[in-house]
Amino acid sequence: MPCNEPLLSIENLSTRYGPIQALHQVSLEVNQGELVAMVGANGAGKTTLLHTVSGILPPSGGEITFDGQPITRMASHRIVGAGICHVPEGRQVFPPLSVDDNLRLGAHAVRGEKEWVESTLGEIYELFPILRERAKQTAGTLSGGQQQMLAIGRALLGRPRLLLLDEPSMGLAPLLVEEIFRVIQGLNERGVTILLVEQNARAALGIADRGYVLETGRVVLSASAEELLADEAVRKAYLGY
Repeated sequence: MPCNEPLLSIENLSTRYGPIQALHQVSLEVNQGELVAMVGANGAGKTTLLHTVSGILPPSGGEITFDGQPITRMASHRIVGAGICHVPEGRQVFPPLSVDDNLRLGAHAVRGEKEWVESTLGEIYELFPILRERAKQTAGTLSGGQQQMLAIGRALLGRPRLLLLDEPSMGLAPLLVEEIFRVIQGLNERGVTILLVEQNARAALGIADRGYVLETGRVVLSASAEELLADEAVRKAYLGY
């Protein structure tokens, strides 16, 4: 169950792409143990938000705090070391490398802990049996759904205290979307705190504790997932009914 202490706190965060302001004073919180969904249309700024949290993009204003420590302008590798692991949009696996090698690359932040890495690798293969079957196969030959599993598994080897997931359902068939969301929900039930960015608002809010709606770089709604699913404006704009 989530507790009341925020693990991630974002206050008045703004980010620019050159002259274009992509985020406008965004504020949100993710509590320890929560699964929080950030939903919105394509171009709303969802990916920009995750890139700013993980240090890929520098903010132009505002503050980001993780477990009580400021990380606003911290280098990406230090943010990973602090326990924030990012599964990017489009999966971005390394096509020529084997599945096993791709997974092991996720453990670069926990070098020197071979026993933990091998144990966690075994857990990931139990979570995704198809990856065990294809451990020696090159990642570029996997299906889109299998690559998404691989990207999530790679992030788990970074020992995340907070997992950032960017559009995990993108380009997947409906049955695979259901499977991926079952996995995400299962990870959260096992104690992984998750910030999920997703265009598929119905699926995301269906497994989330709380949600935020982002429009043109601004948070326009925040409530429990149940309340957002019942909100008429959200239903019409994002749920299609």
